Amino acid sequence: MAGQRAQWKGFIKFGEVTCGVALYTAASTSERITFNTINTATGNRVNRVFIDSYTEEPVPKEAQTKGFEIENGQYIIIDPVEVAATIPESNKTLEVEAFIPCSDVDDVYFDKPYYLTPDKIGTDAFAALRDGMRRSKVAAIARTVLFRRMRTVLIRPHGKGLIATTLNYDYEVRSSKKAFEDMPKIRIKGEMLDLAKHIISTKKGDFDPAAFDDRYEAALAELVKAKIEGKALPKRKKVEVSKPNDLLAALRESAGLGKSASDKPKRTAANANKGGGRQRAARGAASKTASSKAAPQRKAG
Repeated sequence: MAGQRAQWKGFIKFGEVTCGVALYTAASTSERITFNTINTATGNRVNRVFIDSYTEEPVPKEAQTKGFEIENGQYIIIDPVEVAATIPESNKTLEVEAFIPCSDVDDVYFDKPYYLTPDKIGTDAFAALRDGMRRSKVAAIARTVLFRRMRTVLIRPHGKGLIATTLNYDYEVRSSKKAFEDMPKIRIKGEMLDLAKHIISTKKGDFDPAAFDDRYEAALAELVKAKIEGKALPKRKKVEVSKPNDLLAALRESAGLGKSASDKPKRTAANANKGGGRQRAARGAASKTASSKAAPQRKAG
């Protein structure tokens, strides 16, 4: 991939076929706005310093090591050399262990996605694997050492290449049974279920990632821009929370089966004029107040 450095280079092996491949990061947070920690008294950036929890004295990097807590406040010392020795040896090979239906792996096991591209010499073998999986509608499970850890990887056809997603181990994924154990057993049926299905059918669409903007990131950019230009800071819009009488009434309203527009009380012309008069009066009063309270601006010295 032009302009991007490969995160890992090695081989992929399926059966007796091997070809060179490279992994590239498919998703990155490097473009997000980041902040530094600043000393409010001096305006200087704050550096992180490690402090001894008992003596409260700074500990230099060369005096730091690893430790595993066996009891409260008691540790066994693990030397960094010992940690390095536990890292499994890498043969730089993604060896396919099995081909499985794409739907067999629950998304909860997905960790990080990477684009998998072929080496120039192994393009034919790479294309054979890609097209064979696509025709058979399967994904590949492979294992290798990535970033100093043994990882399980799910490989799927993706456009002209493959996408390799590292998978969480079973012990890392929390049980869904524990998450839902307090939920009561409720079975929805009848009109309520029909209305829910109707609302869903009217909201069907296609997933377009470009249609979803990062509103938090945009708000941060607006805040930074306002601070740089010395403008008034953007104000958060008040969210009006709807309070339906009950679920069935809310479902009926969502499905367009609530009160029609003709059932709503009409606003008379007289009332409309009164409202407009009050608004004009309020704007006039605000304008006069702003004029009378306007303070002279301080000149730059």
